Order: sequence, then structure tokens, then C-alpha cells
Amino acid sequence: MEQRAEAARTGERARRSTGASRRAAAFAVWYLRTVAFVNFLSAVWVSLGQDVRRHNQDDFFTPYLLTAGFASGVFTAFLAITMRRRKRAAWILNLVMSGLFLALFAFAMAFPEIRRYPQNWVSLALTAAFVGALLAGRPEFYAKGDRSNPRLAATVAVGGGLVASLLAGLLVTVTNQAPDAARSTFPERWHYGTLRLVSVAAEESHFPGIDPPNWANVTINVLSTALVLAVFYAAFRSRRAVDPLTEDDEKRLRELLGRHGDRDSLGYFALRREKSVVWSPTGKAAVAYRVVGGVSLASGDPIGDPEAWPGAIAPWLAQARAHGWIPAVMGAGEEAGTVYSRHGLDALELGDEAVVEVAEFTLEGRAMRTVRQAYNRVKRAGYRVRVRRHEDIPAHEMAQLVERADDWRDGATERGFSMALGRLGDPGDGRCVMLECTDAEGRLRALLSFVPWGPHGLSLDLMRRDRDSDNGLMEFMVIELLQRADEIGITQVSLNFAMFRSVFERGARLGAGPVLRLWRSLLSFFSRWWQIESLYRANAKYRPIWEPRFLLFEKSADLPRIGLASARAEGFLEAPGLPKWLHRRHLDTHR
Repeated sequence: MEQRAEAARTGERARRSTGASRRAAAFAVWYLRTVAFVNFLSAVWVSLGQDVRRHNQDDFFTPYLLTAGFASGVFTAFLAITMRRRKRAAWILNLVMSGLFLALFAFAMAFPEIRRYPQNWVSLALTAAFVGALLAGRPEFYAKGDRSNPRLAATVAVGGGLVASLLAGLLVTVTNQAPDAARSTFPERWHYGTLRLVSVAAEESHFPGIDPPNWANVTINVLSTALVLAVFYAAFRSRRAVDPLTEDDEKRLRELLGRHGDRDSLGYFALRREKSVVWSPTGKAAVAYRVVGGVSLASGDPIGDPEAWPGAIAPWLAQARAHGWIPAVMGAGEEAGTVYSRHGLDALELGDEAVVEVAEFTLEGRAMRTVRQAYNRVKRAGYRVRVRRHEDIPAHEMAQLVERADDWRDGATERGFSMALGRLGDPGDGRCVMLECTDAEGRLRALLSFVPWGPHGLSLDLMRRDRDSDNGLMEFMVIELLQRADEIGITQVSLNFAMFRSVFERGARLGAGPVLRLWRSLLSFFSRWWQIESLYRANAKYRPIWEPRFLLFEKSADLPRIGLASARAEGFLEAPGLPKWLHRRHLDTHR
């Protein structure tokens, strides 16, 4: 019901939206962008900065927010970004501030010494045009923030202000160059630093015994800029999350997977419990997603009947726009990508999924000679594989397997979002398949876990092995599964996803163009850390069918933010902007 109401409200806003309101909103955003550019330019171009300051003092005034300086440029650029994301709070703030500026300018124009300068008339007209654009474009600024934003912004302002003022006071203390520095007390230096947070031009004559270098004053002012941005980020941030899957949601998703689960090998991963779900009005389709860093990130194809997919995609997009989230889909198949594109999303091919048809797999032939030799070598070393459904594993044995899997995990974080379930041994996942590899002494050396892909398929979820075991265990286990698939009634297996597979394949061919060869060289270079190429080659040895997977997005400018959100969701970033440099991606980690 809530999703339908959200979609109805979004539809009502769309009806109120007109070409004039969209143009007015675009003018307001571009006004802020232009002012931010001029502010930045005047910060580095000394003569321009002096001109701007000269035209913003005494009997002169400049248009709304036009002041020379880096801090003012950052502030205005931040407002432009939030306005472009259609944040209602940003619209209100700009309307209040620009309205006050306009009223002040109009009052000042009543004095002859003010209105005699053409510059002031131009500033008044531009400010009035901005205010008018805000009023005319009101229907376009609909994105709601989190209800906790005002409280959080106040907390950041008070707590951050206190910390920043203390840091400023300490910096003034350690950099004080005044000959009579002993005359000043720490409360006075704290007071001086606090004033510098507010203004670069604190009156130094009022603070005897305090004379910090200019770089210290600039550092304090930069600190104040960071504090202001933190406060505004807290005030304007999008709603960070919605309710995760409920028991009823999970039950309904499992029913859809029972009827349509064979359509998408990634369908079962929609059951990750930190995801949320949007249903079609008929309940015959759903989009599972997670909100990360202001991005509503879906994965794979919609769940359910393809004819009902549009009914789930539309409310998902409506919800994203209502909250100011960026909609994106990771790993959609070609059919789903076509449906998403009809709803205004663009597509970018990410790579290919390796799918092995059991009936067509064989170790015979010259092309499989290397794989066959590796398989026989591991088998002669005494390794054996046990294949069981999770529901057939006793609880105490499953607990031991989970413990070993955690011990062998690469890094402290459980990775995965679009192609990993993120839980092992859950009672609800009894139809998953576990492969246990033991050495000649019967010691457990490696694990593979697969989730169901319809009634007769499996999709790789987890790969873990003991670092001290022989190489080739993963390949040995996959081949064992393919050769013994009849034991569990499996006809197809989805293996790892190979990013940019076509680049490696086409770039190595005779006659490949210089751009393609350069792109392949770059990916090969980065494979030293992320093993992009080796993952492709590890999959290619099974001679699979390559199924393309796509990234769906609205605007190209959002791709960097979508990339960061995807990295966070998959577990490769601890927090925004903090990469996990110490953890390399190995073949025996989550996909």
C-alpha cells in the first residue's frame, strides 16, 4: 500500500510538472553552477578575485552567493548538487536565503547612492530571476530527506563546532609567533580561533599576544568550510535506508522463485535480508534493492513474471525519485535490461556470466588437455569431494563448516551483494548445495556452496579453501560437480562473473584496434590487484556459455557514485572513500 501511495504521489507530481517548471528548475541549478565556477576562478585568479571583492563592498553588491573565494565556491557547488538532485530541503534553504537577499537589495535600491550604479541593477535582476525560478520550479524539487536530518544537522553543528573551535585554539597556541605570547591565555586563543572559523578577517588588535602565521589562519578557515559542508550534508542527506525484507516478503519471493526462478541465475540472491523489495500491484513481480550512499541499487533481473516486471520497476523508480536516490541495477540480463531501458535507464555492458550446460561438458579433447591433467593430478593426490544439499547436513556438521569457511575468508568482511547470499548454513536455505573437499588424510581443505537456480540449476555462492592446500582444488571440485550432477538432478551451473570479458577476448585477436588493445592493457595492469583477467581465464577453462550482464543507470554523471555504492555493497570498501587496500581479491572469495 505504501509503495502504491508513493507511486501515486509521484504521478501527481509528474502531472503538476510542466515544461516551464522544468526549465525554471534547470535555470536555478545552472545559476548556482555558474556562480560556483566564478567563485572558484576568483579564488585562483588574483586580479579577478580583487575585482569581485571591490564590486561587493561600500555602495556595490553582487548577485546572490557571488563572492570571491574557495569556501564560497565549495558552498555554492554543494547547493548546486543538492538542487540537481531535487532536494526539497535545498530548495527551501535557497528560497529563504535568496528571498532575504532580494528584500535587502530592494530596500538598498531606495537610496540614490546605491541605485545610480548599473551593476546593482544587474545584481538585483539576477537575484530576482533566481528567486522567480525557484518559485516557478517548485514542483521539480520533491525529494524528501530523512526525518532525522534536522536533529543530526544540529548535532553535527554543535558537536563539530565545539571540536573545530578547540582544534583552532590548539593550532593558534602551537603556531603563535607574537613576541609577547605569554600575555595571552588559552581561552583568549580559543576565542581568536573561534572567530577565525567564522571569518578570515578577525580583528587582531583585539587580541594582544596572539599572532599566528597566515597559513594557520587559512587552515582554520578551511576547517570551518569542512564543518559547514558536514552540517549541510547532514541536513540534506537522502533517506538512508528502508525496511529490510520481512518474513512475508521472503515467503512471497520464494513463491515467485518457485514459479519463475529458472529465468535468472541471480534470482535467489534477492533473498539477502539486508535488501528491501518493491512489489508490482498484482504481486506477480518484485524488484529487490538496497540503498547505499544515496543509490537505490538493485541486482539481477526483477523477480517473477516478466509481463509484470514493469509494474514493479515503475514504483521502484518512483520511490527512488521521491527520496532523491539514484536508481541503478547491477548485473541485469539482456531481457531485463531491455525492459529497464523502456523506463528511461541506459545500459552499459559489465561483463559476462559463465554458464556451463552439464550435458555439453566434457574433459575429452585437445582443448581440455590442461584441465584434464590438473584434475587427474589432484585426484591422484587423494582428494575427494562430497556433494550434499544443506538440508541433508546435520546441524553440528554445518556449524563446523561455517566455522571453517569463516577461518578461510579473505579479510574481515563478508563480501557480496549481487552474486552472493551472505549467509551460510541458514535453515531457510536447505536446497543449497555444499561441496566438501577432503585430502588423503580426510582433513577438510575446501568448500563450495551453490544456491538454487530454478529446479535444475545451481548458481555459485561461496568459494573457500585452506591456503596450505594444493593448487587446483576449486577446479577439481567444479569438475566433480559437473560430472556428478545427476546425483542431485542438475542440468546447468552458473559460475563466476567475468568483468569485461569481451575486452580480453577481442583485444587478444589479430587485428584488434589500438583503443581496444590499450583498454586490454589497462585491465591487465589492474588485474595485478583485482585479478580481473585471471578470473576470466579461470572461468573460460570450462568452455562455458557466456551470458552478458549489464549495468542500468539514468545519467552518465552518476556512474562514479554508482561505482562507489556498488563497491560498498559488495564489501570492497569499508566506508565511503575508504578502500580495503590490504585485502586482495582472490578466486576463492565471494563473487
